[in-house]
Amino acid sequence: MAISAVHLVRVAASKVPIFMAPPNFVVRQLDPARSRRLWLFMILFWLGSVTLAVVGTSLWLVPKRAPVAPLQHVDSLDTEALKRRVVVLERSEQVAKAALADLQGTLRDREEEIAGVRADLAFYGRLVGGAKREGLAVHALSLTPVADSRAWNFSATLTQNFKRGPETTGKLTLSVSGIRDGKLETLQWKDLTQKSDSSGISYAFKYFEQIDGTIMLPEGFEPNRVRASADGGGGRSEQEFPWNDAAKAEETDNVRQ
Repeated sequence: MAISAVHLVRVAASKVPIFMAPPNFVVRQLDPARSRRLWLFMILFWLGSVTLAVVGTSLWLVPKRAPVAPLQHVDSLDTEALKRRVVVLERSEQVAKAALADLQGTLRDREEEIAGVRADLAFYGRLVGGAKREGLAVHALSLTPVADSRAWNFSATLTQNFKRGPETTGKLTLSVSGIRDGKLETLQWKDLTQKSDSSGISYAFKYFEQIDGTIMLPEGFEPNRVRASADGGGGRSEQEFPWNDAAKAEETDNVRQ
């Protein structure tokens, strides 16, 4: 029996394997642990990227700072600066004190000069007198201590412009009031000079005269006031002075007739 060619071809084709195209979808088994690891890796990667971006931006924007000195070095610098400041302030205080002392000394000198000028004006005004005629007067009295003793030197200035002709003559005496043994006491001229002649120191002048002498204070006697008394042809004149003022007084009359 004859086999047709078409039939043989079909039989041969049925024995030859036929290759098929792969499917469009692949079904795989789900792994939850693998999914968590993947998500965790993605989150860590994102956080790392953000951190690097922030750090880089900070380093770029923040200016560079000078290196900080060690704390011990800074403390030493502050201590030295404070010491120098203290020295400057102490020096400034010394200069200010010296300037103040100099100013006070200058003011005292000026006050003494003014007091001297006023005394001179009063003295010469008394001598000139103008239309006013004045008799004998004790114008001033100054006391100077004698070193290493209870003695005091005195200088009294007497003036008058009443008499234009003959000289005015007389005697000057001193008396001192004070305290001894807790009691008030007045020492007369004879007690102060320790001489038998207690009449006083003689004077003779037309317009003015300075009379010098020495008195001696007894031990334990504290003087308070001194009184000068002039008695003679021009009349009698008494003038009382505080002891401290007389002891500080400067001699303003340097001309003796």
